[in-house]
Amino acid sequence: MTRRVAVAVLVAVRWAPPGVELGKWRAALAEDVVDLLRGLAVVDAAIAVTAADRGLADGIRWPGMPVYEVERLDARGIFAAASADGYEQAALVAGDAPNLPGLTVGKLLRPLSSRPVAVARADGGRGLVGVAANLPVPAWLPDFDLEDGDPAVLRRAAERPEQVGAAPEWRRMRTPDDLHALDPAVEGWDVTRALLGG
Repeated sequence: MTRRVAVAVLVAVRWAPPGVELGKWRAALAEDVVDLLRGLAVVDAAIAVTAADRGLADGIRWPGMPVYEVERLDARGIFAAASADGYEQAALVAGDAPNLPGLTVGKLLRPLSSRPVAVARADGGRGLVGVAANLPVPAWLPDFDLEDGDPAVLRRAAERPEQVGAAPEWRRMRTPDDLHALDPAVEGWDVTRALLGG
């Protein structure tokens, strides 16, 4: 069986809802993403952080969950850490998408059966909500992170555009407009929900 890992990337969070402390908001978003990834079948879960955020990772990780401490949150560096850990496939997921469905992570990994890379664009803004790759990554994969990753740029860099598969878009919590994506009727995102008052 292919060894797979889904990695919560603890991206910077620069906005919080009124009355919510930024650090608590960031921690709640990240904890919900970590809890989601931990519950996935046939996929291990891990966290990627810079040294400055190691304390946050240690506060939300589950026992035994790997933490990849990297110099920068660039995709190649995180993929290299997962590959060194023995994984054959990895999906990187932004740590500010607390209500991301597990099915979306599955759809991010599914194209890897025939393509080396797959991406999921961030709905409503720039960047990606996730990227997945067979490990080790192909030499043509450029240096990028989830903030500035662009599917069009990756397809131009590939040997053939079809080598970069696509998964559904999902919204990250980066602006006041993003809050409407948190549907109270949908299960999950429990920590974020509690912080917002239920």
